[in-house]
Amino acid sequence: MINVTELRPGNYFEEDGNIYQVMDVLLNKTAMRKMVVKLKVRNLRTGSVTEMSRNSGYGIETIRLDKRQMQYLYDNGDALVFMDQETYDQIEIAKNRLEWELQFLKGDEIVEVTSYEGEILGLNLPAKVTLKITKCEPAVRGDTVNKAMKDAILETGLKVRVPLFIEEGEEIIVRTDNGDYDGRA
Repeated sequence: MINVTELRPGNYFEEDGNIYQVMDVLLNKTAMRKMVVKLKVRNLRTGSVTEMSRNSGYGIETIRLDKRQMQYLYDNGDALVFMDQETYDQIEIAKNRLEWELQFLKGDEIVEVTSYEGEILGLNLPAKVTLKITKCEPAVRGDTVNKAMKDAILETGLKVRVPLFIEEGEEIIVRTDNGDYDGRA
């Protein structure tokens, strides 16, 4: 058990039957009052992001998550199948739990699967992935008043805005935290 003031982004803790990941910590101390810790946390079971406030001195039970490197094999309709690289065990994760991550997954890709006490919580994707453009509008000449962008659809079905010089068939780098174009591959 640690004091809430010792939490840092990236820490995990369990409270009221939920597992949270700390995304941001703000310590607020005024003259006549105890320090208030404002936490921005993500519930790993539901994926929702919330803010909570706790007074200093509040005890939090931190936890450790199990992380394993697994290979994405295939989509079997309502679940995705992953294989452990060391033991060759296969697991299935329901598609509805991986809606965001599904936009960045290609076959045979290695990802990190997180679990806690045998319960699979989700995937940790790399910060950036390389994806191929399958459909892209042609550039319109003279369309350069501001930062000119056009729509492109990637091999996983993700729709992103790319600069005008990018063409269909090219590979681009996409950020997995917000799904934005980051550069050419």
